[in-house]
Amino acid sequence: MLTRPIEIVGGGLAGLSLGLALRRADVPVRVHEAGRYPRHRVCGEFIAGLSETTIDRLGLGPVLAGALRHVDVAWSLGDGPTRLQRLPQPALALSRHVLDAQLAEHFVAAGGDLRTGSRLDAATPTPGRVIATGRPRSGQAVWLGLKAHWGDLPLTRPLEMHVGEHGYVGLARIAGRVNVCGLFRRRPLSRRGPGLLVDYVRAAGLSALAGRLASAACDHDSFCAVAALEFGRRVAPPTGIQLGDAGATIAPFTGNGMAMAFQSAETALPVLLDYAQGRIDWSGAEGTVAAALRRRFRLRLASAGLLHPFLLQPWRQRWFSWLHRAQLVPFRPLYAALH
Repeated sequence: MLTRPIEIVGGGLAGLSLGLALRRADVPVRVHEAGRYPRHRVCGEFIAGLSETTIDRLGLGPVLAGALRHVDVAWSLGDGPTRLQRLPQPALALSRHVLDAQLAEHFVAAGGDLRTGSRLDAATPTPGRVIATGRPRSGQAVWLGLKAHWGDLPLTRPLEMHVGEHGYVGLARIAGRVNVCGLFRRRPLSRRGPGLLVDYVRAAGLSALAGRLASAACDHDSFCAVAALEFGRRVAPPTGIQLGDAGATIAPFTGNGMAMAFQSAETALPVLLDYAQGRIDWSGAEGTVAAALRRRFRLRLASAGLLHPFLLQPWRQRWFSWLHRAQLVPFRPLYAALH
Protein backbone atom coordinates (compact mmCIF):
# COMPACT_ATOMS: atom_id res chain seq x y z
CA MET A 1 0.00 0.00 0.00
CA LEU A 2 1.27 3.45 -0.91
CA THR A 3 1.97 5.82 1.99
CA ARG A 4 -0.44 8.74 2.05
CA PRO A 5 1.30 12.14 1.98
CA ILE A 6 0.86 14.81 4.66
CA GLU A 7 0.63 18.53 3.87
CA ILE A 8 1.41 21.04 6.63
CA VAL A 9 0.36 24.69 6.44
CA GLY A 10 2.78 26.70 8.56
CA GLY A 11 6.52 26.22 8.98
CA GLY A 12 6.94 27.22 12.62
CA LEU A 13 7.89 25.01 15.55
CA ALA A 14 4.86 22.73 15.39
CA GLY A 15 4.80 22.36 11.61
CA LEU A 16 8.52 21.77 11.09
CA SER A 17 8.97 19.43 14.07
CA LEU A 18 5.98 17.36 12.95
CA GLY A 19 7.32 17.30 9.38
CA LEU A 20 10.75 16.21 10.59
CA ALA A 21 9.30 13.39 12.71
CA LEU A 22 7.10 12.18 9.84
CA ARG A 23 10.05 12.18 7.45
CA ARG A 24 12.01 10.05 9.96
CA ALA A 25 9.21 7.50 9.39
CA ASP A 26 9.50 7.92 5.56
CA VAL A 27 6.14 9.68 5.19
CA PRO A 28 6.03 12.11 2.22
CA VAL A 29 5.62 15.62 3.70
CA ARG A 30 5.23 19.05 2.18
CA VAL A 31 5.34 22.18 4.37
CA HIS A 32 3.98 25.51 3.14
CA GLU A 33 5.44 28.55 4.91
CA ALA A 34 4.35 32.09 4.03
CA GLY A 35 7.61 33.63 5.26
CA ARG A 36 11.32 32.98 4.80
CA TYR A 37 14.18 31.71 6.98
CA PRO A 38 15.89 32.87 9.08
CA ARG A 39 13.46 35.28 10.73
CA HIS A 40 12.90 36.94 14.08
CA ARG A 41 9.65 36.20 15.92
CA VAL A 42 7.96 37.80 18.94
CA CYS A 43 8.84 35.09 21.43
CA GLY A 44 10.31 34.71 24.92
CA GLU A 45 12.90 32.36 23.39
CA PHE A 46 13.05 29.98 26.32
CA ILE A 47 11.37 26.59 26.49
CA ALA A 48 9.98 25.45 29.83
CA GLY A 49 8.60 21.98 30.49
CA LEU A 50 9.95 20.13 27.44
CA SER A 51 10.86 16.54 28.32
CA GLU A 52 13.68 14.46 26.89
CA THR A 53 11.02 12.00 25.72
CA THR A 54 9.42 14.63 23.46
CA ILE A 55 12.84 15.70 22.19
CA ASP A 56 13.72 12.10 21.30
CA ARG A 57 10.38 11.28 19.65
CA LEU A 58 10.57 14.31 17.38
CA GLY A 59 14.31 14.01 16.67
CA LEU A 60 15.04 17.48 18.10
CA GLY A 61 18.32 16.64 19.83
CA PRO A 62 20.62 18.12 17.15
CA VAL A 63 18.39 21.19 16.76
CA LEU A 64 18.38 22.02 20.48
CA ALA A 65 22.03 21.11 21.12
CA GLY A 66 23.08 24.78 21.21
CA ALA A 67 20.43 25.89 23.71
CA LEU A 68 21.52 27.37 27.03
CA ARG A 69 20.05 25.77 30.15
CA HIS A 70 18.69 28.08 32.85
CA VAL A 71 17.68 26.78 36.26
CA ASP A 72 15.91 29.72 37.93
CA VAL A 73 13.94 32.91 37.27
CA ALA A 74 14.22 36.29 39.03
CA TRP A 75 10.72 37.81 39.49
CA SER A 76 10.28 41.57 40.06
CA LEU A 77 7.09 43.54 40.68
CA GLY A 78 7.51 47.09 39.46
CA ASP A 79 10.91 48.40 40.51
CA GLY A 80 10.74 46.39 43.72
CA PRO A 81 13.06 43.64 44.95
CA THR A 82 13.39 40.34 43.16
CA ARG A 83 12.50 36.85 44.28
CA LEU A 84 14.16 33.78 42.81
CA GLN A 85 12.06 30.87 41.56
CA ARG A 86 13.96 27.62 41.15
CA LEU A 87 12.71 25.69 38.10
CA PRO A 88 11.91 21.98 38.54
CA GLN A 89 13.82 21.33 35.32
CA PRO A 90 16.13 23.57 33.27
CA ALA A 91 14.57 25.87 30.68
CA LEU A 92 16.16 25.76 27.21
CA ALA A 93 17.03 29.19 25.80
CA LEU A 94 17.61 29.56 22.06
CA SER A 95 16.97 32.31 19.51
CA ARG A 96 14.04 31.71 17.17
CA HIS A 97 16.22 33.22 14.45
CA VAL A 98 18.48 30.18 14.89
CA LEU A 99 15.90 27.58 15.91
CA ASP A 100 13.46 27.99 13.02
CA ALA A 101 16.26 28.00 10.45
CA GLN A 102 17.83 24.86 11.91
CA LEU A 103 14.48 23.05 11.98
CA ALA A 104 13.95 23.98 8.32
CA GLU A 105 17.43 22.72 7.38
CA HIS A 106 16.94 19.40 9.18
CA PHE A 107 13.50 18.92 7.62
CA VAL A 108 14.86 19.45 4.12
CA ALA A 109 17.89 17.25 4.83
CA ALA A 110 15.47 14.49 5.87
CA GLY A 111 13.81 14.68 2.45
CA GLY A 112 10.98 17.06 3.30
CA ASP A 113 9.50 19.39 0.67
CA LEU A 114 9.62 22.95 2.07
CA ARG A 115 7.82 25.67 0.10
CA THR A 116 8.69 29.12 1.49
CA GLY A 117 6.73 32.18 0.39
CA SER A 118 3.75 29.86 -0.07
CA ARG A 119 0.26 30.57 1.29
CA LEU A 120 -2.64 28.14 1.38
CA ASP A 121 -6.22 28.65 2.50
CA ALA A 122 -6.04 27.14 5.97
CA ALA A 123 -9.81 27.43 6.41
CA THR A 124 -10.56 24.89 3.67
CA PRO A 125 -10.82 21.36 5.16
CA THR A 126 -8.64 18.97 3.13
CA PRO A 127 -7.78 15.34 3.96
CA GLY A 128 -4.11 15.04 4.86
CA ARG A 129 -3.72 18.78 5.55
CA VAL A 130 -2.51 19.88 9.00
CA ILE A 131 -2.88 23.50 10.14
CA ALA A 132 0.08 24.91 12.07
CA THR A 133 -0.11 28.57 11.05
CA GLY A 134 0.51 30.14 14.46
CA ARG A 135 -1.68 32.29 16.63
CA PRO A 136 -4.65 33.97 14.99
CA ARG A 137 -5.27 37.70 15.42
CA SER A 138 -8.31 38.88 17.32
CA GLY A 139 -10.53 41.67 16.04
CA GLN A 140 -9.52 44.05 18.83
CA ALA A 141 -5.89 45.10 19.10
CA VAL A 142 -5.84 45.43 22.92
CA TRP A 143 -2.56 43.64 23.60
CA LEU A 144 0.76 44.23 21.87
CA GLY A 145 3.81 41.97 21.85
CA LEU A 146 7.27 43.53 21.33
CA LYS A 147 10.67 41.84 21.16
CA ALA A 148 14.31 42.69 20.45
CA HIS A 149 17.81 41.43 21.25
CA TRP A 150 20.28 43.34 23.39
CA GLY A 151 23.98 42.59 23.16
CA ASP A 152 25.58 43.73 26.43
CA LEU A 153 22.69 43.89 28.86
CA PRO A 154 23.66 42.86 32.41
CA LEU A 155 21.24 40.46 34.11
CA THR A 156 20.63 39.55 37.74
CA ARG A 157 19.83 35.98 36.58
CA PRO A 158 19.81 34.41 33.09
CA LEU A 159 15.98 34.57 33.20
CA GLU A 160 14.17 37.65 34.53
CA MET A 161 10.45 38.45 34.69
CA HIS A 162 9.32 42.02 35.36
CA VAL A 163 5.64 42.70 36.11
CA GLY A 164 4.43 46.27 35.53
CA GLU A 165 1.23 48.24 35.01
CA HIS A 166 -0.85 46.53 32.28
CA GLY A 167 2.08 44.50 31.06
CA TYR A 168 5.13 42.39 31.79
CA VAL A 169 8.56 41.79 30.29
CA GLY A 170 10.72 38.68 30.15
CA LEU A 171 14.49 38.70 29.68
CA ALA A 172 16.32 35.54 28.63
CA ARG A 173 20.02 35.01 28.12
CA ILE A 174 20.59 33.31 24.76
CA ALA A 175 23.89 32.66 23.01
CA GLY A 176 25.78 35.96 22.78
CA ARG A 177 22.86 38.24 23.66
CA VAL A 178 19.72 38.82 25.71
CA ASN A 179 16.20 38.44 24.35
CA VAL A 180 13.77 41.06 25.70
CA CYS A 181 10.10 40.31 25.04
CA GLY A 182 7.09 42.08 26.52
CA LEU A 183 3.31 41.95 26.46
CA PHE A 184 1.61 45.34 26.94
CA ARG A 185 -1.79 46.97 26.75
CA ARG A 186 -1.64 49.30 23.76
CA ARG A 187 -0.82 52.94 24.52
CA PRO A 188 -0.53 56.06 22.32
CA LEU A 189 3.25 55.73 21.91
CA SER A 190 4.79 56.55 18.56
CA ARG A 191 8.50 55.74 18.57
CA ARG A 192 9.62 53.08 16.11
CA GLY A 193 11.96 50.14 16.51
CA PRO A 194 13.50 49.06 19.82
CA GLY A 195 12.88 52.53 21.24
CA LEU A 196 9.17 51.71 21.23
CA LEU A 197 9.86 48.68 23.43
CA VAL A 198 11.82 50.86 25.87
CA ASP A 199 8.96 53.40 25.94
CA TYR A 200 6.42 50.67 26.71
CA VAL A 201 8.64 49.32 29.50
CA ARG A 202 8.87 52.80 31.02
CA ALA A 203 5.11 53.42 30.61
CA ALA A 204 4.46 50.18 32.52
CA GLY A 205 6.23 51.68 35.53
CA LEU A 206 9.42 49.66 35.04
CA SER A 207 11.73 52.66 35.03
CA ALA A 208 14.80 50.81 36.33
CA LEU A 209 14.53 48.21 33.58
CA ALA A 210 13.90 50.93 30.97
CA GLY A 211 17.12 52.63 32.09
CA ARG A 212 19.06 49.39 31.74
CA LEU A 213 17.72 48.91 28.21
CA ALA A 214 18.35 52.50 27.16
CA SER A 215 22.00 52.34 28.26
CA ALA A 216 22.80 49.05 26.47
CA ALA A 217 23.33 48.21 22.80
CA CYS A 218 20.38 46.77 20.88
CA ASP A 219 20.30 44.78 17.65
CA HIS A 220 17.82 46.90 15.66
CA ASP A 221 17.32 44.18 13.04
CA SER A 222 15.95 41.85 15.70
CA PHE A 223 13.04 44.12 16.65
CA CYS A 224 9.58 42.80 15.82
CA ALA A 225 6.01 43.34 16.99
CA VAL A 226 2.68 41.55 16.91
CA ALA A 227 -0.72 43.06 17.74
CA ALA A 228 -4.25 41.86 18.45
CA LEU A 229 -3.20 38.91 20.59
CA GLU A 230 -5.61 36.51 22.25
CA PHE A 231 -4.96 33.56 24.54
CA GLY A 232 -6.62 30.23 25.28
CA ARG A 233 -8.30 27.65 23.09
CA ARG A 234 -10.13 28.89 20.03
CA VAL A 235 -13.86 29.27 20.71
CA ALA A 236 -15.02 28.08 17.28
CA PRO A 237 -12.05 26.54 15.46
CA PRO A 238 -12.37 25.45 11.85
CA THR A 239 -12.43 21.73 11.17
CA GLY A 240 -9.17 19.92 10.67
CA ILE A 241 -6.08 19.12 12.71
CA GLN A 242 -4.66 22.28 14.27
CA LEU A 243 -1.36 22.27 16.11
CA GLY A 244 0.63 24.76 18.16
CA ASP A 245 -0.78 28.26 18.45
CA ALA A 246 -3.27 27.56 15.67
CA GLY A 247 -5.24 25.43 18.12
CA ALA A 248 -4.57 27.17 21.43
CA THR A 249 -2.25 29.92 22.70
CA ILE A 250 -1.07 29.90 26.29
CA ALA A 251 -0.20 33.15 28.05
CA PRO A 252 3.49 33.92 27.42
CA PHE A 253 4.49 34.38 31.08
CA THR A 254 4.48 30.57 31.42
CA GLY A 255 7.37 30.05 29.01
CA ASN A 256 5.42 27.02 27.82
CA GLY A 257 4.26 28.18 24.38
CA MET A 258 7.24 26.74 22.52
CA ALA A 259 7.01 23.47 24.45
CA MET A 260 3.30 23.22 23.61
CA ALA A 261 4.10 23.62 19.93
CA PHE A 262 6.47 20.66 20.07
CA GLN A 263 4.14 18.65 22.33
CA SER A 264 1.21 19.16 19.96
CA ALA A 265 3.33 17.74 17.13
CA GLU A 266 4.27 14.79 19.36
CA THR A 267 0.59 14.21 20.20
CA ALA A 268 -0.48 14.19 16.55
CA LEU A 269 2.45 12.11 15.29
CA PRO A 270 1.21 8.53 15.98
CA VAL A 271 -2.27 9.34 14.67
CA LEU A 272 -0.90 10.82 11.46
CA LEU A 273 1.36 7.78 11.02
CA ASP A 274 -1.77 5.60 11.24
CA TYR A 275 -3.47 7.78 8.62
CA ALA A 276 -0.42 7.75 6.34
CA GLN A 277 -0.33 3.93 6.46
CA GLY A 278 -4.06 3.63 5.73
CA ARG A 279 -5.05 2.28 9.14
CA ILE A 280 -7.56 5.12 9.80
CA ASP A 281 -9.35 7.66 7.63
CA TRP A 282 -8.92 11.43 7.88
CA SER A 283 -12.13 11.99 9.83
CA GLY A 284 -10.96 9.51 12.45
CA ALA A 285 -7.56 11.19 12.61
CA GLU A 286 -9.14 14.62 13.17
CA GLY A 287 -11.28 13.42 16.04
CA THR A 288 -8.51 11.45 17.71
CA VAL A 289 -5.99 14.30 17.58
CA ALA A 290 -8.51 16.88 18.82
CA ALA A 291 -9.43 14.72 21.82
CA ALA A 292 -5.78 14.01 22.64
CA LEU A 293 -4.85 17.72 22.50
CA ARG A 294 -7.74 18.61 24.81
CA ARG A 295 -6.64 16.01 27.35
CA ARG A 296 -3.01 17.10 27.22
CA PHE A 297 -3.45 20.88 27.42
CA ARG A 298 -6.80 21.50 29.15
CA LEU A 299 -5.43 21.94 32.70
CA ARG A 300 -2.53 24.19 31.81
CA LEU A 301 -4.63 26.44 29.54
CA ALA A 302 -7.26 26.81 32.27
CA SER A 303 -4.59 27.51 34.92
CA ALA A 304 -2.86 30.11 32.75
CA GLY A 305 -6.20 31.76 31.99
CA LEU A 306 -6.93 32.13 35.71
CA LEU A 307 -3.47 33.46 36.60
CA HIS A 308 -2.82 35.77 33.67
CA PRO A 309 -5.03 38.67 34.88
CA PHE A 310 -2.95 38.83 38.09
CA LEU A 311 0.01 39.93 35.96
CA LEU A 312 -1.93 42.51 33.93
CA GLN A 313 -4.69 44.14 36.01
CA PRO A 314 -3.46 46.64 38.65
CA TRP A 315 -5.87 45.67 41.45
CA ARG A 316 -5.01 42.00 41.01
CA GLN A 317 -1.32 42.88 40.81
CA ARG A 318 -1.59 44.41 44.30
CA TRP A 319 -2.78 41.08 45.66
CA PHE A 320 0.00 39.29 43.80
CA SER A 321 2.52 41.82 45.16
CA TRP A 322 1.39 41.24 48.75
CA LEU A 323 1.60 37.48 48.35
CA HIS A 324 4.98 37.88 46.67
CA ARG A 325 6.39 39.99 49.52
CA ALA A 326 5.01 37.54 52.09
CA GLN A 327 6.61 34.67 50.13
CA LEU A 328 3.20 33.02 49.81
CA VAL A 329 3.20 32.58 46.02
CA PRO A 330 3.31 28.78 45.50
CA PHE A 331 5.69 28.81 42.57
CA ARG A 332 6.31 25.05 42.35
CA PRO A 333 2.63 24.01 42.31
CA LEU A 334 1.91 26.80 39.80
CA TYR A 335 4.75 25.60 37.58
CA ALA A 336 3.39 22.05 37.72
CA ALA A 337 -0.11 23.21 36.72
CA LEU A 338 1.21 25.35 33.85
CA HIS A 339 3.52 22.73 32.35
